[in-house]
Amino acid sequence: MTAFPESHRDLLDGQFATLATLGRDGAPQLTEVWFLHDDGELKLSLNTSRLKTRNLRRRRECSLFLLDVQNPYRYMDVRGRARIEPDEDYAFADRLGARYGADLREHDAPGESRVIVTVEPANVFAVDMGA
Repeated sequence: MTAFPESHRDLLDGQFATLATLGRDGAPQLTEVWFLHDDGELKLSLNTSRLKTRNLRRRRECSLFLLDVQNPYRYMDVRGRARIEPDEDYAFADRLGARYGADLREHDAPGESRVIVTVEPANVFAVDMGA
């Protein structure tokens, strides 16, 4: 597992991140997502009907971009592969939703489900252009 640099670890507690996946045609698809830094891993809760989830099932390569909103010249880009696991009982979705004061079930239509996506880093790029 690739480590997150100490200089940018505060970004792991950020509010949002940008998830980049690859579409069927190979073009990037970017989505702002909620995330949780959990036991050294970056995890997302995604609805299985969404394009980003379908993209990750087809091709696991992805990037999670964490921007310092107070200093946009500072960011961390976590590139790797997605590990996808079912979250049928919403146990992880509930934990993630609690962080944001939300019930993720309210974002899902009847019959939809969620998965836990863990970004398994291959490379971590920590940048501070203001330093």
